[in-house]
Amino acid sequence: MNGKDKELVSTKKAAEFLGVSISTIYRMVEQGTLEPSKTPGGQRRFDLKELEVFKESSKTIEAPQNPSKSKKQTSSVNDEVENDKKDAKEPVEEKPVDKRNTLNDLNGTQWLPVTKSFFYQKGLGAKHPHAQIERQHPAPFSYQDVSLLITFFTKKGMKVLDPFGGVGSTAKACELEGRHCTSIELQEKWHNLAIERLDTEVSEGASAKHTFIQGDSRIILKQFDDSSFDFMVTSPPYWSILNKKADHKVKKERLANNLATNYSEDDKNDLANIESYEEFLRTLVDDVFVECGRVLRPKKYMCLIVSDFRNKSEFISFHSDLIQALNHRETKDGYKIYLQGVKVLLQNHKSLLPYGYPFAYVENIHHQYVLIFRKDKK
Repeated sequence: MNGKDKELVSTKKAAEFLGVSISTIYRMVEQGTLEPSKTPGGQRRFDLKELEVFKESSKTIEAPQNPSKSKKQTSSVNDEVENDKKDAKEPVEEKPVDKRNTLNDLNGTQWLPVTKSFFYQKGLGAKHPHAQIERQHPAPFSYQDVSLLITFFTKKGMKVLDPFGGVGSTAKACELEGRHCTSIELQEKWHNLAIERLDTEVSEGASAKHTFIQGDSRIILKQFDDSSFDFMVTSPPYWSILNKKADHKVKKERLANNLATNYSEDDKNDLANIESYEEFLRTLVDDVFVECGRVLRPKKYMCLIVSDFRNKSEFISFHSDLIQALNHRETKDGYKIYLQGVKVLLQNHKSLLPYGYPFAYVENIHHQYVLIFRKDKK
């Protein structure tokens, strides 16, 4: 059979056909279980007949039932495929979603674990083909982590806002979870990469389902009507942290790979270039987050993914400063923004560096905070 006679499908369609995750498809390719072809643009395409043959042959494989046993038996990709099939069939339909649940599409079993005050960061890994656009940004956050927040704070079809869109982690999460994203990004470079990311990592034309705006959030937000969005999630700039002198980690991970180390060089509209921390904090809260509160629908939520940081010898508790500045703030449409909780996002995969050794304690900051606010009556 020549190439013209083959019915080829995308990675996403291949995953749907086999009933597994996209990441499992990539592992199968790496181990030689599946052999895709590539388009002139470098996108993988899978022969549907080959997928049918593999799917039929995998039916005879018995998936391990004992969790402790299955951890030891990781040599076969087929075991992982069967586990993915099993997971895809079981939990979602076991318990119905409570009819009173207007927040999300989760049943009680799915709801409860997300209320923990911590969760572990997930990522594809720096060498994964779908991590190459993300890693170009100096401060990306994982679309998988955003997906957890989006699926808890919205239902399918709802509208999500990210006022610091970056390279589209929120947009990608929305596309995969069936939500609509409005992403605002100041820098044209990151704006364009976000669009490219959806079209190459998810599916061709995926970006057209969402709204990408290149511009200053302080201006763009004022153009939106009151109560326009169901959820807001973002990771804002951490003041001028990216403009400081490159340390060992930055030199090794960013400069050595010719990757950007800051959002922009000297853009006066870039909040990270504001000289005073107090002015930066005031601008971020007053001009961006309070305005986000206005365009959020009543009784809906805002999630801010942030980290504390050091400015020379001073430790800046950015997350607590944000809480103090934003909690109980009144929006222009007559509501208030209230803190509902703080999640700790654990980054257990990060490498330890000997900051301060052997003279003083200097913390390896291996966590972020998710600040959860809700718009409600005064």
